[in-house]
Amino acid sequence: MSSIEIRPFHRGDREQLTHLVNAHLQAVVPGVSVSVSTVLSQLESEPAEFIEDPWVAERVTLVAFQRQRLVAAAHLQRYASDERVGKDYRDAGVLRWLVCWAPESPWADAAAVGDQLAAACLAQLVRWQVRVRYADGSLPAPACYGVPEQWPHVRAIYERAGFKHTGDTELVLLARVPDLRTWSECQDIKTLGQAEIRRSVGVNGTRFTAVLEGAEAGYLEVESLADGERLARLAGWADVGNLFVQKEFRRKGVATRLFGAAAEWLSLGRVERLLTYAAPDDTAELALYERLGFVQLTRTARGWSL
Repeated sequence: MSSIEIRPFHRGDREQLTHLVNAHLQAVVPGVSVSVSTVLSQLESEPAEFIEDPWVAERVTLVAFQRQRLVAAAHLQRYASDERVGKDYRDAGVLRWLVCWAPESPWADAAAVGDQLAAACLAQLVRWQVRVRYADGSLPAPACYGVPEQWPHVRAIYERAGFKHTGDTELVLLARVPDLRTWSECQDIKTLGQAEIRRSVGVNGTRFTAVLEGAEAGYLEVESLADGERLARLAGWADVGNLFVQKEFRRKGVATRLFGAAAEWLSLGRVERLLTYAAPDDTAELALYERLGFVQLTRTARGWSL
């Protein structure tokens, strides 16, 4: 096996690193890619993670080269130990993500490179003397978190390093906005009578609230994923931030009409793809998404610890 060089990330590695990151993204979400500046930005800070990111005290990115080719990379974070940090993350070391070319690539020993990189990551966590060690796959793009099922080589590296999946499993689903029934096309749902939709600023995006006879029956929040320059390539993409329907109004078409109102609004802004997320055992929610036309992109394993 050719010699392997593992070292801290250099700015000159940025193009190869971005290519490797995008290869992992595109295996999960069709047609999505991020720019070099987006990748570099995540290595420095993650402003979208406004709760947890301020807790991070130190960051290190390691790269693994073989035959002058970047074969694997990993981004690590050390969380502070003071009381402002959430208890689970206090004095924690997190392997934020690890990406590696698959064993079937021209680098037949890519798995060995990944294993050596993982060992270097664990050595860094030991030097940091962290209390607990976590791993994840949160790349700087939507729908890539945990360890998606499309990354069996990454899962194998984590497991060989001693990490275990101790958290939940989530499904990521995608719908084409033009295929969703619009608000106007939902008028045949008679059970709601003269429901009114109100649009406002929500907690996680634009909120659409269904009001029936003066009562709020439920709401849906959708958020554009084109976050200025950082995620400019995601123009045309949005995801579901929140969906809630009051118990007495469930199974009466409220959610369908909320999605119809959101579809009309998103279409005005040329948004064509909508992501949403669900637990595998939430049969009612999954049945709704299937009726609406969502398809499953991935099943991802969240929460890895050593």
